[in-house]
Amino acid sequence: MGNCHTVGPNEALVVSGTLDSINVLVKSWITLEIMTLQPKCEDVETAEGVAITVTGVAQVKVMTDTELLGYACEQFLGKTVAEIKSVILQTLEGHLRSILGTLTVEQIYQDRDRFATLVREVASPDVGRMGIEILSFTIKDVYDKVEYLSSLGKTQTAAVQRDADIGVAEAERDAGIKEADCKREMMDIKFLADTKMADSKRELEMQKASFNQEVNTKKAEAELAYVLQAAKEQQKIRLEEIEIEVVQRKKQITIEEKEIVRMDKELIATVKRPAEAEAYKIEQLAEGQKMKKVLTSQAEAEKIRLIGEAEAGSIEAVGKAEAEKMRLKAAAYLQYGEAAQTALVLEALPKIAAKVAAPLARTNEIIIMSGDNSRMNGEVTRLLAELPVTVNALTGVDMMKMPFLQQLTGHQSQSAI
Repeated sequence: MGNCHTVGPNEALVVSGTLDSINVLVKSWITLEIMTLQPKCEDVETAEGVAITVTGVAQVKVMTDTELLGYACEQFLGKTVAEIKSVILQTLEGHLRSILGTLTVEQIYQDRDRFATLVREVASPDVGRMGIEILSFTIKDVYDKVEYLSSLGKTQTAAVQRDADIGVAEAERDAGIKEADCKREMMDIKFLADTKMADSKRELEMQKASFNQEVNTKKAEAELAYVLQAAKEQQKIRLEEIEIEVVQRKKQITIEEKEIVRMDKELIATVKRPAEAEAYKIEQLAEGQKMKKVLTSQAEAEKIRLIGEAEAGSIEAVGKAEAEKMRLKAAAYLQYGEAAQTALVLEALPKIAAKVAAPLARTNEIIIMSGDNSRMNGEVTRLLAELPVTVNALTGVDMMKMPFLQQLTGHQSQSAI
């Protein structure tokens, strides 16, 4: 194997031979690198008959798809890169020339991109059948020998200048109108902006008020919730304290009950039992005193009864004696008549005199301060006149009805006269 060629990364190797043979014969290889072409069409007449020259730049390469690569191998196997470029370049220039004959100079000059795209679209099927892909195609230059494009340019320049002047005038006019419109729109916009600003400010204030209200509400709710929660916690604490107090109270009650039982037993042992003994002793003593008093009272009552019976008998005897004495006196009075009554009066007079003289017995001397004897006689007469009343009160005898005293008093009356 004297002739040996190393295939690079941008080349496709074409081999021949059987798969089960040991030795493989190298037939040829084909390049896969991108090839740059510069198609050029000189003095090609356009649709208007104007001869122009067009140059362009194309980027092409062999497609690596198996079937398309086979097409490329059939067309270009054994050819050099220059030969491949020459074939593709001639194909592109032929399509470019045919397309130029269908377009006007203005179309080609003013819209080069559309012209290049059209060439690419028309040429792609033909070069594709050769296994070649057009990666890009652009128009590099367009010019002519009769200065048609220059005249076209001047005409277009004049038209552009004219259009520019008209445009300036219209622009100035439109600028004034636009300025006025802009001012009006500015005022409208300013008014709208001010209105929106006022609305925004009012809405902001309303939102702030709403937010403040909401914040205050939330704050009040939070404070109320805190107070309620604190109250609940305080209530729980109080309930727990009450439960603790109840438990303590129950324990205290249990202790007090036990203490009461202990004190009760202690009182029973130290007070009740001795007190019951003492009470029993006092009760027995009282019962003895009571029996003693009862017996003494019964003896006293019996004594009083006996004394009363004796006194009653004595009084009855005395009364009977007095009654008998009075009965005898009465019988004597009845028997003796006036003499007895006189005797009774005379018997009472010393007693009356003694009663009257009793105060005088304590008198050493009596002086009657009066020089009139008639007044003294009058006093004596008054005393004598009151005497029958006194005797009647003491004895029950009316002295004025006694003949003896009637005579006596009548005699005294006459003597006085």
